[in-house]
Amino acid sequence: MYFVEKGTGTPVLALHGWTPDHRLMLGCLEPIFEARPGFRRLYPDLPGMGRTAAPPEIASSDDILAAVHRFIDAVLGAEPFLLLGESYGGYLSRALAHDRPEQILGLALICPAAVLPRDRRTRPAHRVLRRDPALDLGDDPQLAAEFEEMAVVQTPETLRRFRDEIWAGLELADEAAMARVFHRWELSRSPESGPPFTRPSLVLTGRQDASVGYADQFALLPHYPRATFAALDVAGHNLQIEQPALFNALINEWLDRVAAG
Repeated sequence: MYFVEKGTGTPVLALHGWTPDHRLMLGCLEPIFEARPGFRRLYPDLPGMGRTAAPPEIASSDDILAAVHRFIDAVLGAEPFLLLGESYGGYLSRALAHDRPEQILGLALICPAAVLPRDRRTRPAHRVLRRDPALDLGDDPQLAAEFEEMAVVQTPETLRRFRDEIWAGLELADEAAMARVFHRWELSRSPESGPPFTRPSLVLTGRQDASVGYADQFALLPHYPRATFAALDVAGHNLQIEQPALFNALINEWLDRVAAG
């Protein structure tokens, strides 16, 4: 798996969502970790996304999870680490916490997919709550349509970050591999099928997230007794770029809890 590595110290593994690449996580987390020395940040591209290939044998979420396990074994071995996952990466991160509870020092989930079949999710309708009337969407109609379909906050800054951190990865995704995995998207074992995960955790959701919602994630809390749960207003599926100050504060508070533990 292709990955970008930053810094030294306690490892931090950050898993992006479905079809972007590592830049989604790098863009929102590096401003935090650049101000907090002592962490070795690992930003991989999941199979079929970014610069990581997905050969034919990658045909399910179980296969992608197995690839992440192999990545951890190769790069970290048995070393304890912090884990963050966004959307689909949050789904995989919950499974990793199930499989490696003693190795993972803390778990942070950003807009995690709690229910896999889209038609079974509790989701609000898409709403735009803030839009700069002077916003120029540029000359790429596909990018503009994707941004407008998801963005709750539509400003030059959220458009810039969407283009640089999310759209840039979306364009690289292997569509054939994604379609292959999508048919077997649900993991064969529920991430919450084992004992509760008792390390410091964080679940961040957007009240206007029309992709995965926020209500289904609340039902996960009994399995994560050390979790802070936040449903941020004026925030959709890309809450990290729509509410950056709250995002930074809550990630920093989670890091403080992990350090105290």
